[in-house]
Parts: sequence; C-alpha cells; structure tokens
Amino acid sequence: MTLRGLPRPGKPAPRLFGEPHETPDGTTVITVSDPPGVFAIRDGVAKWEPAVNATLVAVIAVSTGLVAATLGALAVLHRPPWPDLRGWPPR
Repeated sequence: MTLRGLPRPGKPAPRLFGEPHETPDGTTVITVSDPPGVFAIRDGVAKWEPAVNATLVAVIAVSTGLVAATLGALAVLHRPPWPDLRGWPPR
C-alpha cells in the first residue's frame, strides 16, 4: 500500500464493505467494493463471489486474439517480410 492509499486526518476512510443483508434462506450477503464482489455467509461458511463475468472475459480474450491473428495475416499477405524473388534469376 502506498501513502496515497492511507486515510488522512479529517477525511473519512474509504468504505470497502457494505451493510450485511440477510436473504430469506438465511444467507448473509456482504458487498465489497475493492475488489468488487460479495461475501456470502451460510451455515458459518463464507464464500467469495467476484463480480466478474468469466465467460465475457474469455470471449473478449479469444476475440482479441482472433482479430490480431487476422490483421497479422493480412499484413503478411499484403507485403510479405521475405525478399521478392519473382524477378530471380536476373536475365
């Protein structure tokens, strides 16, 4: 942690945890802001649930790789990095 992250006198500390809420099935849910997610406490066992959609992250990563590979292939086809040998041998 850097000195910038520490609370200063006269300024309130940043709030990281929200108020606990109890669901009808008896689970206590506590929201967390850094990193975003929730703690779900049920029968004395706490479980961390991050607020990240893993499927969306995977789709974005695969799409980025596909676009990069396509652009790289088009660049090589347009102007290959090897020497032009169409006029070889010289006459």
